[in-house]
Amino acid sequence: MLKVQEIRELIKLIDESSISDFTYESNGTKVTLKKENGDVVTVAKPSPAQTQIQEVQEQAPNPTVEKQPVVKEEVKQETKEETTNENTDFNYEIVSPMVGTFYAKPTPDDDPYVQVGDSVDTSSVVCIVEAMKLFNEIEAEVKGKIVEILVDDGELVEYGQPLFRVKKQ
Repeated sequence: MLKVQEIRELIKLIDESSISDFTYESNGTKVTLKKENGDVVTVAKPSPAQTQIQEVQEQAPNPTVEKQPVVKEEVKQETKEETTNENTDFNYEIVSPMVGTFYAKPTPDDDPYVQVGDSVDTSSVVCIVEAMKLFNEIEAEVKGKIVEILVDDGELVEYGQPLFRVKKQ
């Protein structure tokens, strides 16, 4: 998801340009910027994220200069439907130990390391996180059953981001 500072920079660029409508979508997050009556209105819809509504009003540094338009930033949370009760039945999350690219399988032609319902042991490899051309095998570190996979193959992951949910045994 875009950071607030990145959204503010986009707002400024759109405000200074002749563009009246701009949409950016990535990894389930959609940001739409529209100019209405000279104001830039931003609506961002992230996948599971905190709901946040924030109004930012920029004042010109010199009181004799005309006041800048009000810029509104609105972030709404979309609800994700849970298909089964099993997805919420977990007591451990396997998290990414680094920033990198998540790979669910050793090669594009192979089967994934694990799937929902698979049992894992403390030393079971569950995925690879590639960082700086190094492919790091991530182990489960617990004995249990995979109940949910939280990221897609090839998706960028952050340090500490949950990758899998596990029901420990």
